[in-house]
Amino acid sequence: MQEEQQDQHEVTGRVKWFDPTKGFGFIVADESGGDILLHANVLRNFGQSSVADNARITVMVQKTARGAQAIEVREILPPEDEGAPPIQDLGEADAEVIAGLPLEPARVKWFDKTKGFGFANVYGRPEDVFIHIEVLRRSGFADLQPGEAVCLRVMDGKRGRMAAQVVSWDAALRVHK
Repeated sequence: MQEEQQDQHEVTGRVKWFDPTKGFGFIVADESGGDILLHANVLRNFGQSSVADNARITVMVQKTARGAQAIEVREILPPEDEGAPPIQDLGEADAEVIAGLPLEPARVKWFDKTKGFGFANVYGRPEDVFIHIEVLRRSGFADLQPGEAVCLRVMDGKRGRMAAQVVSWDAALRVHK
């Protein structure tokens, strides 16, 4: 056991790809450029069921006979906004305005990656909250599962309440401790 702990180290990189259906994906380390296996269970322990391609990620890594493997996710940052146009329904809201919105606990009702949207129920509110795929990606997620607990920063859009940011339930709890 002592030998295993000595072989663990923190690595920062970007998500090469992650497939929730397959249950794994890979991270490319900044320093070595080598691939690191990211298993769905490790991601779930962080509180997310998916992660967006090109998201920045910091993990604890352990070398195994089959290669480097993430054993703990420490931080996930959304992919950099590569000049993507603003999301029309969010209007002129910038990152600072969105970050100032309260986190509202919610549960995913359904999300269809192919359609590019879904809905969540915020606790204590009767209306659904619309979640657009681009908001999800910019929040660092690739997909959401029905029943998944998340926190949302919500704005009133032209067609009702919509998510301006999605945060994993566990990440929101870590921030507010």
